[in-house]
Amino acid sequence: MTATSPTRTPRGVRKDLPADLSASIAVFLIAMPLSLGIALATGAPLQAGLVAAAVGGIVAGRLGGAPLQVSGPAAGLTVVTAELIQRYGWRTTCAITVLAGVCQLGLAALRTARSALMVSPAIVHGMLAGIGVTIALAQLHIVLGGTPQSSAVANVLGLPGQLADLHPVALGISALTLVVLLGWPRLPGRTGRALRKVPAPLAAVATATAFATLAGLSLPRVDLPSWRSHALPEMPEGPVLGLIAAVLTITLVGSVESLLSAVATDKLIASERGTDNRPPRADLDRELRGQGAANIVSGALGGLPITGVAVRSVANVKSGAASRKSSMMHGFWVLLAAFLLVPLLDLIPLATLAALVMAVGVQMVSITHLRSVTRHREALVYGTTIVAVVLGGVLEGVAVGIAVAVALALHRLARTRITLERLDSGVHRMRARGQLTFLAVPRLSRVLNQIPHDTHAVIELEGSFMDHAAYETIQDWQQSHLAHGGSLEVTGRSGQAARINGADPGAAGNAGSPGGADGADGADRADGAGGAHGSGRGHDARHAEGGRPGERSRRAQQRGTHQCCRPWTPWQNHCDHRAPSTRTATAATMAEAAATAAEDGGAQDLPPTPRRRGAGQLASGISVFQRDTAPHVRDELARLAREGQRPSQLFITCADSRLVTSMITASGPGDLFTVRNVGNLVPLPGAESTDDSVAAAIEYAVDVLQVDSITVCGHSGCGAMQALLSSAPGVAMTPLRRWLRHGLPSLARMASRHHAWARIAGRLPADAVEQLCLTNVVQQLEHLRAHESVARRLAEGTLELHGMYFHVGEAQAYLLSEGEDFFDCRVFDTVGQHA
Repeated sequence: MTATSPTRTPRGVRKDLPADLSASIAVFLIAMPLSLGIALATGAPLQAGLVAAAVGGIVAGRLGGAPLQVSGPAAGLTVVTAELIQRYGWRTTCAITVLAGVCQLGLAALRTARSALMVSPAIVHGMLAGIGVTIALAQLHIVLGGTPQSSAVANVLGLPGQLADLHPVALGISALTLVVLLGWPRLPGRTGRALRKVPAPLAAVATATAFATLAGLSLPRVDLPSWRSHALPEMPEGPVLGLIAAVLTITLVGSVESLLSAVATDKLIASERGTDNRPPRADLDRELRGQGAANIVSGALGGLPITGVAVRSVANVKSGAASRKSSMMHGFWVLLAAFLLVPLLDLIPLATLAALVMAVGVQMVSITHLRSVTRHREALVYGTTIVAVVLGGVLEGVAVGIAVAVALALHRLARTRITLERLDSGVHRMRARGQLTFLAVPRLSRVLNQIPHDTHAVIELEGSFMDHAAYETIQDWQQSHLAHGGSLEVTGRSGQAARINGADPGAAGNAGSPGGADGADGADRADGAGGAHGSGRGHDARHAEGGRPGERSRRAQQRGTHQCCRPWTPWQNHCDHRAPSTRTATAATMAEAAATAAEDGGAQDLPPTPRRRGAGQLASGISVFQRDTAPHVRDELARLAREGQRPSQLFITCADSRLVTSMITASGPGDLFTVRNVGNLVPLPGAESTDDSVAAAIEYAVDVLQVDSITVCGHSGCGAMQALLSSAPGVAMTPLRRWLRHGLPSLARMASRHHAWARIAGRLPADAVEQLCLTNVVQQLEHLRAHESVARRLAEGTLELHGMYFHVGEAQAYLLSEGEDFFDCRVFDTVGQHA
């Protein structure tokens, strides 16, 4: 879906004009020195940077799909453009820029903008970091008073000679520029706050220029030739394949950088502003069209290639811009300066611009990005891409990064860890982590053959895929193990029972040994108690009562023979699988059956007992817990009683009786600090009819218990969301209706055109109720951020927020993924896809 702009009245446009005007001046003051510096770094005529800045502001600002994004010459294309100028000359490079703009228009027509973002962030950030290293190495030579070489390697090799032949004047001016650039944002006091309104790049260039002029220093300066001699494009000359590669490189790098900048600008706007004064979200296909049109115009007028520029876009948003007019006006200011301020621009030392661009290049190697890729185990892709870009070029570096990313993904897919251990109870447990393919069959077979034949084995398969070779290996070993008198139990992820060859492994073990029945029943009971956690203690619990099959069999008969709800069947209200004709047994029938059973020595089963309600159900459930579960969790609960609770998560979910938090999260005592209410709502601080109990729980969990994360969990068929959708105005307020008023922002979010929709991966919401249930999770996460304790921990980086959705009918949990999908939707993925 595409966000559309709301209708703006003339009064609204006039109201936004002062904000757009002031923002455009701030962006102009940043764009002027950066545009000249980037032109200098590429080796293009200095006017080309001004042409690109003006065209980017006016054309891309008017036609683009990101209202507050500012476009112009960017550091990301500096290395590519410099190589093209050295190889083909400036005028051919302008023609290549025009052709790249045509390609961008074609990609926009095919609506492939979202697809351009499928490249791994590690590759994109590695590409930008490699470009930054290359820029910094080249500009370092100008800072030292020399001339940059043709490649990054040559620049590194030439550094010793350049250091031996320093130019103190150029070095001093560069140092002054860097000191002002880095120190300007840190000026203290009231005076410093006033001075900081002037952008740091402008302050650095102005200070260095004024010092060099007043001191009468002799050093190379900006030399803007007459516009009458400005070079325009010519027909491309050179190898066809080389020209095609050049066009594709400009198209790829420019498009990806522009689209990433647009997405980042959207996120910045969402974090900085409320919903009432946000512009529409970026239309990425339209943004790509705007970038293509701008590149065609810039290349035709002799300007540098254009992309969306994150630095200028951030300045535009933080300066209070309200519409695309700020970007367009900044382009007009650049155009006026290019004609009217030429004598002033000619005073700027080249060393000052080089120092400015070198600082930009260093900042492109972001520590934040490095931490992010390291946390996601993508450091190898990131580092390889940087090295390949520096040594071989942008296109080659991206190709190498993609190859390494694919190889790493295949390695992770094929990697399988298989371990075997003997538990204290004598049970042998084999655990296979990862995907079981034919590559793992030799190790799998070797480990399985180490299990003695006459023992009970537990096979835990924690992967999501098993090919035919691995399946046959396990199946053959299972048949052999059972034939030699052993028993086994096969479990899948989260400890659920798995099936090999269509049979329940626990039940199959029953044929080989009485212990098999014990293992199967024990596994069901331990999982139901939520105390196993897949640990050794859980498996000990499963087999602790071996050797008493008669007693266990009688308990199974009392609970009912159906397996789906065995852990909870003392309550008998989850599912009743008895035939309708047997659900209402009379007292006479039961007495007759009891007498018959007594005569036959108890061989016959009694008819099922009628359901108990109220205190009877509760007492029966408590009795089963004390008999079956308490012995296995008593030690753990005693430890928690001594040490106190230390949960890692605050779990906010609905009071719906169908949501069993310990079941759907496989958690146990002490793991979750749980808050349940109707609709899993988080009232905003200070909201009307605020319920302090939720805020108190949040404060206690965040500040006292120091939880690491907070999860808001919604579910399908939520009665609170149905009530919100069907509520009518003018109805008398009840406690329930007053509480549901905290869900009205979710209803407004679903109806708004300024917010991304939410959906489940692979399909659209089934109906309006499911749409609201999903949207409500996203909205309540926004409410959480408004709580002071949560906002503080988020700013410190010590707290994470997660969204979760549980589909009751499918017994499927979904986690809210980061970012948005191709359709501008917030997506809930299954846990396997999310991980």
